[in-house]
Amino acid sequence: MASFVVLKEHRCFDGWVRFAEHDSHQTKTKMKFSYFIPDGEIRGAIIWLSGLTCTDENFMTKAGAQSFLSRAGAIVICPDTSPRGLGLPGEHDHWDFGVGAGFYVDAVTAGYSDHYRMYSYVAKELYDLVVNEFSVAENISIMGHSMGGHGALVVGLREASKFKSISAFAPIVNPVNCPWGEKAFRGYFGSEAGSLGRQYDACELIKSGHRHQHPLLIDQGVSDQFLEAQLRPERLVQAAQGTQQKVILNLRQGYDHSYYFIASFVEEHIKFHSSHWTR
Repeated sequence: MASFVVLKEHRCFDGWVRFAEHDSHQTKTKMKFSYFIPDGEIRGAIIWLSGLTCTDENFMTKAGAQSFLSRAGAIVICPDTSPRGLGLPGEHDHWDFGVGAGFYVDAVTAGYSDHYRMYSYVAKELYDLVVNEFSVAENISIMGHSMGGHGALVVGLREASKFKSISAFAPIVNPVNCPWGEKAFRGYFGSEAGSLGRQYDACELIKSGHRHQHPLLIDQGVSDQFLEAQLRPERLVQAAQGTQQKVILNLRQGYDHSYYFIASFVEEHIKFHSSHWTR
């Protein structure tokens, strides 16, 4: 018996797009996720983490990835970006904190600590669901966009033995030193934002010795409106210098922060991940 309920499904590129829901023991709420599963042989799975204000539907409806996934024999699983329906103080006050902005951390502040456990939700609960329901334990990769790119880097580096490869589009690489991250970490960690924040910062993780055996693939639009204030991918490159962690940074001229950018290069990311899967 499946551990989740399919709410709706659509035939797509010799496979199925499905939108599902399950009871999460990490967030103590119902959590939604979408997934695409091709008809043929399944070689592996990719967990996709979306960015600020997004839901489980954004990648599935905007990235145009299904045909590439079908040809690669790849499942993609897209969780929501936060718990919902809780009504916590301040949860709906700002678009970059609270609902739709879980930042893939385990919160410690009052109220949030009981439900905003998106790191453990992705790295443990959702990962186990993928392993148990889709039988791809040997070939699971992770990627994401913006806040979700931050999440993919952090989860992938901290759980390197679980994920075959890591990639990101326009990730927040150094959240302890950017406005989005500083705000979110104050809200989720309170007085411990300084010490706990470094555990959820890709640059700080690399500096402290975390490594993945394969290169980190990063695509960044040069015309991204958030590039200078929030993203700063060169900091990740600098953090990796002199270490054994390789970083592939593709700077894409003319591209911005949108899903038009993601749709333009998502095939390359799918090929990157599938190239690391064992047969």
